[in-house]
Amino acid sequence: MTIIEQPGAMASGTDASNPEEFSERPWIDLTTTYDVEAWIDHYNWDLQRCIKKTNATGYGVCFRLGHGGQVFMHTTESAILLDVTPDAGWVAPVITAATGIAAAHSQIWVLPDDKLTQLVLGLSSLIASTRIVVSHSYKTKKY
Repeated sequence: MTIIEQPGAMASGTDASNPEEFSERPWIDLTTTYDVEAWIDHYNWDLQRCIKKTNATGYGVCFRLGHGGQVFMHTTESAILLDVTPDAGWVAPVITAATGIAAAHSQIWVLPDDKLTQLVLGLSSLIASTRIVVSHSYKTKKY
């Protein structure tokens, strides 16, 4: 499967300082680890283009799930932070199955960074669309 190059991460005429104005993109189901790794590279490139401030925090991607809810994902050099909105709580068993990590006790999940490919591959068939976010509060100070 080939990742289709999509238009820029921001809709035309949008203001990069307003994170709500980043365009939502339809999701293409990723079925192999190669597909996921290509998506991760493309996502990283798009994210770097969108981040204008060097002190931006809480940037990442929002996955809108086809059966309801959203999962916000932020990656660091050592962890993956997920904010699973209450209406997306139904996806917790999928996250656990895909990553082998026990369910979080809150809507914030902290996963090891080496679980990113498995996470995206496990969620792929459930994602309806994505959008870049540059300022999301994960309601946690330490991770």
